[in-house]
Amino acid sequence: MTVMCIQPGEEIGVEKHDDLDQFIRIEQGSGQVQMGSSKDDLSEVRDIEDDWAAIIPGGTWHNVVNTGTEPLRLYSIYTPPEHPEGTVHQTKAEADAAEHDH
Repeated sequence: MTVMCIQPGEEIGVEKHDDLDQFIRIEQGSGQVQMGSSKDDLSEVRDIEDDWAAIIPGGTWHNVVNTGTEPLRLYSIYTPPEHPEGTVHQTKAEADAAEHDH
């Protein structure tokens, strides 16, 4: 499970998990989930807010953007697990660096 707090105007960045399905649950805030078949075509866009969820199938390009004025708080569950048990990253930069290490 990954827990995120995305500040207003920020995003997680366009990404794709080839072999993982991803469940995203919005706990607080508002934004958009963008999905598509290629990195340059995120044509499926859904507005999200408190208590909403999205399922992103493996192999789907996607992004989450905070379009609101408050922090967007969410968690994400991957199947199968994406991160080793006990992993904690304090920042997105740490998470990005760790992703490139394994």
